Order: sequence, then C-alpha cells, then structure tokens
Amino acid sequence: MRRRFIPVFILFLVLPCFGRLVQVDGSSVRTPHRVQIMAQRYSFQPASVTLKVGEPVVLVLQSQDVAHGLHFQGLDLDLKAPKGRSTQATFTPTKAGVFVGHCSVFCGAGHGGMTLTLNVEP
Repeated sequence: MRRRFIPVFILFLVLPCFGRLVQVDGSSVRTPHRVQIMAQRYSFQPASVTLKVGEPVVLVLQSQDVAHGLHFQGLDLDLKAPKGRSTQATFTPTKAGVFVGHCSVFCGAGHGGMTLTLNVEP
C-alpha cells in the first residue's frame, strides 16, 4: 500500500506546478466561438452577427441550394461554399465597426442584395 501512495502523492504535487509553468505569461488560450451561417437564395441566416474585437471566431458557411460565397472587404475575409456543402474560416477581428459582407458567387437574380452584417464590438 505504501508504494502506491507515494507515486500518486508525488503526481498531485507535480501536476499543479507544471500547469503554472505552462502559463508563465499569464495569458489564456481562447477557444474560437463558432458561428453557423446558412446561405440560400437570396439571403444569409442569420442576417446579422455580433462579434467582439480580439475574440477568435470560426465562421461556417453552409450552402443549401447553389454555390454561395461571403466576402468582407474590410476584414480581408472570403469564403466559398459549393452547392450543398460547407466551408469555414477562423479569424480574430482586430477592429470594431459594422462590416457588410456580400455573396461573392453569382447565385441568380437576387444575388446583388444578398448581404450579411458583422457588428464587431470593442
């Protein structure tokens, strides 16, 4: 019994110290927030998304009917989803503002009005 107690005891002493060594600078790793966007002639759902500066996000664009794209000029962000499939991009907003993304793959007569608004808060 005594032999098992010592290694387990040492393990509980060493693990907390190792955790402190890994985070020497005090920063924490953030898990990206996942945002699902459905694209269907001639709209994105949701039509508006709110994000925060400095918080990583994974945008998942899923096309339900034909190929669609989503392009944000001010954020240097461009996604293209083939018909019936999805694609994703991970990014971290670096500036606050309202950014309007447009469908970047011609999808029919209403293509020009197909937009998604990203509200990036400080």
